[in-house]
Amino acid sequence: MSPTRTQDERDTITVEIVFALVSAAFVGGIVFLGLGSPIVWAGMPWSWEGPWLAVSALLGLATFIVRLLWVLRWHRHPALLGHQPGLPGGQPSQPGRTSPDS
Repeated sequence: MSPTRTQDERDTITVEIVFALVSAAFVGGIVFLGLGSPIVWAGMPWSWEGPWLAVSALLGLATFIVRLLWVLRWHRHPALLGHQPGLPGGQPSQPGRTSPDS
């Protein structure tokens, strides 16, 4: 059974999730616009516009998903990993040994 999270831990997790969503949407949108811009600026043939936009949208979506997972994995909160505050790696202190920060 996991211990109850504090309000600060819940707020931190919420901020990390929102940051992941916003940054992933931004990067995915930039990829879509970057790949889709030749339709507007280069005057592509009409038969290429649909497939070109579809590929741009799929790559933008793939970038969104990769960025979202990357940020959520990178910003893992210690409380989610079972780490205890003040102890490296969540390891319990060992009796009879000096703590590294003492």
